[in-house]
Amino acid sequence: MAGIPVYRWRLAPDGLATRRQLRALGLRPGGQDVAAQVERPRRRRGPLVAYLYLVELAKPVRPMTPAKWAALAKANAARRICPECRRDAGYVIPPSFGMCAACAYPDEQCAA
Repeated sequence: MAGIPVYRWRLAPDGLATRRQLRALGLRPGGQDVAAQVERPRRRRGPLVAYLYLVELAKPVRPMTPAKWAALAKANAARRICPECRRDAGYVIPPSFGMCAACAYPDEQCAA
């Protein structure tokens, strides 16, 4: 980003915040442009950059609607269904694993 101030890590002035910091305050950028950026040095891959927004121009986070809550519940429920046995695993199945523990290790299940 050209033409915006760049600060070193942890040296940005008060009144500026990242998206995560705004969210922790119950705020969102609200369409404002990036006010500055902060860079954290790294040895191998170049600096880590975070964009900063003005807290005074931030807007409150929009509340979740009942339709959004329902969609979120449906998406989370789908992440619990094992693609192999089609049963609810009782936990969110990690994408790297790909199936419930019972399907992944059928010989190690307790016969009790």
